[in-house]
Amino acid sequence: MKLRAPSVPLITIDPYFSVWSRDEIINFYETEHWTNKPNNIIGTVFVDDKEYLFLGYDRDVLKLDQKSIDIDAFSTTVAMENEIISLSLRFTSPVLVTDFELLTRPVSYLAVEYKLKDNKKHSVKLDIRVSDELCLNEAGQNDVVKEEVKAAKLIGMKMGNVEQKPLHKSGDDIRIDWGYVYLLTDGINAETKTSDRHGKEYIHTVCEARENERTLFFFAYDDIESIEYFKKPLKSYWNRNGKTILEAIKEASEDYESTLKRCDEFSNQLYRDAVKAGGEKYAELLLLSYRQVIAAHKLVLDENGEILYVSKECNSNGCAVTVDVSYPSTPMFLLYNPELVKGMMRPIYKYAGSDEWTFDFAPHDVGQYPLVNGQVYGENKLIYQMPVEECGNMLVMETNVALAEKSTEFAESHIDTLEKWCKYLIEFGQDPGNQLCTDDFAGHLEHNCNLSLKAIMGLRGMAVIMEMSGNKEKAEFYKSQSEKMAEEWLRTAVDENGETLLAFDRPNTFSMKYNMVWDRVWGTGLFSQELMDRELKNNKKYFNKYGMPLDSRADYTKSDWLVWVASMASEKAVFEEFIEPLWCAYNDSTTRVALSDWYDTKSGNMVSFRHRTVQGGLFMKILMEKRF
Repeated sequence: MKLRAPSVPLITIDPYFSVWSRDEIINFYETEHWTNKPNNIIGTVFVDDKEYLFLGYDRDVLKLDQKSIDIDAFSTTVAMENEIISLSLRFTSPVLVTDFELLTRPVSYLAVEYKLKDNKKHSVKLDIRVSDELCLNEAGQNDVVKEEVKAAKLIGMKMGNVEQKPLHKSGDDIRIDWGYVYLLTDGINAETKTSDRHGKEYIHTVCEARENERTLFFFAYDDIESIEYFKKPLKSYWNRNGKTILEAIKEASEDYESTLKRCDEFSNQLYRDAVKAGGEKYAELLLLSYRQVIAAHKLVLDENGEILYVSKECNSNGCAVTVDVSYPSTPMFLLYNPELVKGMMRPIYKYAGSDEWTFDFAPHDVGQYPLVNGQVYGENKLIYQMPVEECGNMLVMETNVALAEKSTEFAESHIDTLEKWCKYLIEFGQDPGNQLCTDDFAGHLEHNCNLSLKAIMGLRGMAVIMEMSGNKEKAEFYKSQSEKMAEEWLRTAVDENGETLLAFDRPNTFSMKYNMVWDRVWGTGLFSQELMDRELKNNKKYFNKYGMPLDSRADYTKSDWLVWVASMASEKAVFEEFIEPLWCAYNDSTTRVALSDWYDTKSGNMVSFRHRTVQGGLFMKILMEKRF
């Protein structure tokens, strides 16, 4: 990968089990949680009795020199050396979206191999240590228990808060402080130990290593209980039937080779598809975003044994199952596993059908991660709701599920709710009132042209669902409603120069019309390709160094929406013109965080938001190429 990642993924399982390097050289700084708080893992190699640092930060140890780094969808591979030894490191989190067991199994690998360079004999030992920061909100927050553990031929340690209170709090900028972190190895003559340095407690695994032979280390986390769902605690999918974490680690050790092969095949195919659809730089963006998108979710089963795919709205307010965060993420999941999109929607339907929800439009969220007990955004006050936004989002998502699965069964099980939301969009969607949309950071906006498109596409999607289910009368009704609204939109949103406006009453303004993309994906023909190409041509006039601003109010943009707009282009070359500055923004940014989706188009630096699931929206171009 030529892209210099603004932050390097090392362990990426879920919103809590998360370890990154803020620099592409992974032994310059402490490793971090996605929140940029310390999440210390340190790796050293002893050559004879001399210690060298290859991971994390230890001021008292000499560093190996990093020679290369490469990132694919599942692995980060690093080469390090000095005059005596060459070290190969491969960090793999096998979160395979097509396999629920692997997707949820909370075990991440580090494979280490070495070669000697000086043609002399040396004893070589590896030492990996994990700090208490991985099982506490902050180092030293509380006492921890440490214990040696074994799993078949593996040996290692576990560590956790002495006070276990699963699911006792929620929030955004917090780390888990319940459950246990595990560190094991299959290394030769492995030993365990503990240490306490600079106010942090560590568990270690130390083992001998042999030249040209792989040594595996296993990082795992048992959170005991994963999600509270309407006051009921739920376990993750992997241990739904009582499997223990040591059994999961043992399985991970036994299937390493086969798992790695599957991950490599998936990643290679993803790269090929992305290059074909949008070029090499586009492909690199998808490889870097994949693990992040997965690791901002938790997969559990509800009381009926159905999938719930709970997202965390990272680095904004920590909301759980946010509709307008799920909506942009769906292209990736529609491509590879539409059941997960249904898992995003089920909590919304359940909450919208409860006595707690009193509005006739779709809710914004169902809690604050990991507590999914009801909406927290805006305290249920009307002024803070996103009525047109969320109704349109749910209808578009439901349409896409029906198309991806070639079945309307899921939609039909919620048809009354969907029709209620359609009724709302027919009444209020043509010219939305003063309200928020998903770009809520920009504030309330009346007569929002792009939000009107959301309503139009939601209704057109409902026509698709009705047609697929054989209800021709209602299909024609919703189709005609969307067509009338589209005609009115073209009359009021396009100025005399052929440019589209930010708001119907704001001349000399512009905005990304990203919601129009579904008309191209579905082939529904509400808007012409000529209009879309003209729109992109006009958009290019507003480009700054790092891309097109979201709209005329500020210089910032959103990565997901930028790719959606670019995907409407009829020519691949035009798409690549939009992608180039996005790639450069991440490559040049001095903000060293997990991919930010909200950044400044003049500096390339983050405005806010990091590690969010919305980067699944970057997969839109492949989705468009494959259609349904």
